[in-house]
Amino acid sequence: MSRIFAAAAVPPTVPDVTDALAHAAAAATRAPSIHNTQPWRWQVGDACLDLYLDRRRQLDHTDPLARLAILSCGAALHHARTALTGGGWRVEVVEFPDPADPDHLAHISVYDRASATPEALRRVRAMRERHTDRRPVTATPVGGDVLLAVTVAAEEYGGWLRELPRDRVVELGSAMTYAQRAEVDDDRWRAELAYWAGGTRPDRAGVPDAAIPDRPTQTAVPSRDFGYPGTLAVGTGHDLNATYAILYGPEDTPVDWLRAGQALSAAWLTATELGVSLLPMSAAVEVPAARLVLRRLLSGIGQPYLVLRLGIADPAAVPPTTPRLDPQQIIGD
Repeated sequence: MSRIFAAAAVPPTVPDVTDALAHAAAAATRAPSIHNTQPWRWQVGDACLDLYLDRRRQLDHTDPLARLAILSCGAALHHARTALTGGGWRVEVVEFPDPADPDHLAHISVYDRASATPEALRRVRAMRERHTDRRPVTATPVGGDVLLAVTVAAEEYGGWLRELPRDRVVELGSAMTYAQRAEVDDDRWRAELAYWAGGTRPDRAGVPDAAIPDRPTQTAVPSRDFGYPGTLAVGTGHDLNATYAILYGPEDTPVDWLRAGQALSAAWLTATELGVSLLPMSAAVEVPAARLVLRRLLSGIGQPYLVLRLGIADPAAVPPTTPRLDPQQIIGD
């Protein structure tokens, strides 16, 4: 249940590394998460950083198995690792280090200094620039070289991307529509969504009105239906040249979900570096019948974790923003 990424060595000076680890945990608050729930908790130790799932921020009805919560934590794990390597640290990561505690998702050890590579520095910059934009993208298609780079980035962390041909996008759109209608008909789901989405979000989590489209997007694959319009102007685009892909992996277990989150983060940061908008879409994995459609679109080669839309955003559009928890709320000693 674990994977080692580097060989251990003598730890550096404790005060230096403690500051670096606290900074990495704070930087990880920028990671994407389902409904911006930020369901993670960090513990800073001597030359180590531990990641835990915060069950208080799990969507009990939408995500009863914590699949999307753990995936979100995987994205935060990758963000923390990116911040450390961008700061010139070598790290070792062990996934699920304590069999007795399934909420202890990862243990990061820092053991040496090294010069930060240009790639690491670009990814740190992309962490600050990355955002979730639900508006339609422009008519400019994403180049094949860019799609390959995003795919390779995901594969480095154990996730794979299956690009869907245009004749299968309609099937994906139908599955997404079915899933959202099924959820809207569920009173408990609507109540849970209402708790996490809309308004000005004074608690520094959730999806504010400013990140919710002001009307339904006119696209083959519908974006998330939040139940009412926000204030984000969507324009007149139709996503005709957007690329849709399924992020998938070999199994459907917590360690796979954690790796999927790391793969999502790596793919998203790479897309951001290359000027591509990436939008994760989870509704079809939240509803069992729609999830079966995704498995069929994968031809049975793996388990689907998310749908991704990739496209070129309007360069004149102001990126929407979402709030983030104060680091003091999610970092402990």
